[in-house]
Amino acid sequence: MIRVLGIETSCDETAASVVALNDDGSREILSNEILSQIAAHAPYGGVVPEIAARHHVEALDKIVASALEKARLKLKDLDGIAVAAGPGLIGGLIVGATTAKTLALVANKPFIAVNHLEAHALTARLTHAVGFPFLLLLASGGHTALVAARDVGSYVRLGSTLDDAIGEAFDKAAKLLGLPYPGGPSVEKAAERGDPERFDLPRPLLGRPGCDFSLSGLKTALRLACERIAPLTGTDISDLCASFQAAIVDVVDDRTRHALRAIVELGHKPIALVVAGGVAANGPLRLALSRIAAESGVKFIAPPLDLCGDNAAMIAWAGIERLRRNMTDDLTAPARARWPLGEEIERSHRTA
Repeated sequence: MIRVLGIETSCDETAASVVALNDDGSREILSNEILSQIAAHAPYGGVVPEIAARHHVEALDKIVASALEKARLKLKDLDGIAVAAGPGLIGGLIVGATTAKTLALVANKPFIAVNHLEAHALTARLTHAVGFPFLLLLASGGHTALVAARDVGSYVRLGSTLDDAIGEAFDKAAKLLGLPYPGGPSVEKAAERGDPERFDLPRPLLGRPGCDFSLSGLKTALRLACERIAPLTGTDISDLCASFQAAIVDVVDDRTRHALRAIVELGHKPIALVVAGGVAANGPLRLALSRIAAESGVKFIAPPLDLCGDNAAMIAWAGIERLRRNMTDDLTAPARARWPLGEEIERSHRTA
């Protein structure tokens, strides 16, 4: 049995979790404590880094203690301590890394500095024990990428966003329309009542070679549509949300199909199409991806809704994956605001 404590403070969730890999190969989340800061950031329509770091400092010790208590374990019972060391907001990352290093030093346990994006990627192996290789769509507030996952620590970035991340685009759309933060759930809820065909919004890069995303033009088009019909009624807002969401789903559909061809051209036959990150909770997006997977003859894997957003269970599991391969770190490992997942393939080959 391997049991690892994971700590997550890369953005606005203060989280700690203990995950176990049992002798029979089964996975078990022994605890998964998450303290959300949504209320603290809602007045600003987005995450304020200084406020986030301050809340992490105030809450993390208690969250870690609670995670250990619910797992019915002491520090001495653990096999390792993992932390999200990047990418993310540097203030919060430093809080988490300092705490994890201190615990590892005091308890004399292995320390694992986890790439937050790799942790999202490996969630499918925690929940569904999927093998390699697989195609990952990472879609969150700060990151959007299509990645060939070949093994733990071995990734190839097929495409990424040239401007806004998908979650960021949802947040900005919600703010523009006067909807509550976080924007993704607000836009999805309003879109349920709307007409997705009322507004002819663009689908940036649709049909173009490659697997990159660009959403800034779509965001601008939404603003111009709002200005043309202002003042907005409730029906207008619902229709704008439905049209905006439909455009994003169409773009994701197109880019993902390109990526499924690109991963094969790299010499990898994917077992599954995996979606991860906060935007993975979006219902229409999941439906579109499941249809693509079925048509392509691969499994579709989406994490449970409580593991879509930032959480420490994914950090703990990534720690287990790396610990099993002796991929540990010393206490000089830095917190990194930027930490891309994998190597980007040559532009000349990004023509799928």
